[in-house]
Amino acid sequence: QLVESGGGLVQAGGSLRLSCLASGRTFGDYAMGWFRQAPGKEREFVAAIGWSGIVTFYPDSMKGRFTISRDNAKNTVYLQMNSLKPEDTAVYYCAARRSFRPTLEIARVKEGYDYWGQGTHVTVSS
Repeated sequence: QLVESGGGLVQAGGSLRLSCLASGRTFGDYAMGWFRQAPGKEREFVAAIGWSGIVTFYPDSMKGRFTISRDNAKNTVYLQMNSLKPEDTAVYYCAARRSFRPTLEIARVKEGYDYWGQGTHVTVSS
């Protein structure tokens, strides 16, 4: 089970840190990802991180503003979001996948993830 938290309302230019707590004792066996979905749009890849936390992936549009990290001792993955823009408004989901070949092309495919959280809402006001 994955449970996201940390969403909310923030002004443009502000920051938020999302958390995703995973239940179970094998968190370290899963690569983790963050996706987002704005109203009327497809679910979009935001970031991914490998099992150990060393390897991370971002689409070009997120590089420099978003940072993914994980703490395997706490079964938690984080998404630090800085310099937020109104277009970042969306529901943010974390996801877990057991099999993972660490490339951006693999990381960004939402169909490759085995488990999903319920999402947390992020609203960025202008």
